[in-house]
Amino acid sequence: MKINFKFFLSALCLLVGSSYGMAQEQTPPPLPPQATEFYTPVPPKITPGTQNNLPPSDAIVLFDGSSLNNFVSARDGASPAEWKIENGELVVVAGKGDIQSKLPFGDAQYHIEWSAPTEIKGEGQGRGNSGFFLMGLYEVQILDSYESKTYTNGQAGSIYKQYPPLVNPLRAPGEWNYYDIIFKAPRFDKNGVLTSPGTVTVLINGVLVQNHVILRGPTEYIGIPNYKAHPEELPIKLQDHGNPVRFRNIWVRPL
Repeated sequence: MKINFKFFLSALCLLVGSSYGMAQEQTPPPLPPQATEFYTPVPPKITPGTQNNLPPSDAIVLFDGSSLNNFVSARDGASPAEWKIENGELVVVAGKGDIQSKLPFGDAQYHIEWSAPTEIKGEGQGRGNSGFFLMGLYEVQILDSYESKTYTNGQAGSIYKQYPPLVNPLRAPGEWNYYDIIFKAPRFDKNGVLTSPGTVTVLINGVLVQNHVILRGPTEYIGIPNYKAHPEELPIKLQDHGNPVRFRNIWVRPL
């Protein structure tokens, strides 16, 4: 069959033009501003601390300088914590072991303040060493790396052996460092398979040092971290690494 090519092109142009015109006609009218506004749910109102480092009204205060009632020994999860309190400050007692919170937590915002010993002993990992373990498994390093050299993914503010801090904003030994941590716990399915890894954001003294990093698994001193299924909530842990690190003003907001 012989095709009239000019006729075919004219018909095609008419068809395309007609389709374009229909598409133009079907463009919805602009939305009013109210169409993208909503009024519920209303965020709950809380009262912030009188200073930015102090607990807001919805925080769970784990240590306020008065007692160790919110902590137990991490050796058995039940015995009294054997660290000491001096002048309202919690002090690591070497050899007494790690301590952990009585309450378990999952997704949470944490605030913790710590001070390295003024008597300088050791170097690297032997100097003012402790650790804040999210869920007792994922360590945000505490260390006097103000002017001390160590491996960068083991200095203060690191996710230990996983991520070095973006910068080093530490204050000198004897001064107080403020950690603010936003943590999303990992998730596992009913078969124990990881469905969503944990994430951590850390600020030291108001400076961002970990920007929503993805945890590779629990903290490992030797070897490669690998996730193992665990409950959605677990206690936090503070580490006894043999140095008299001091703590104060520890609070948490479950998210």
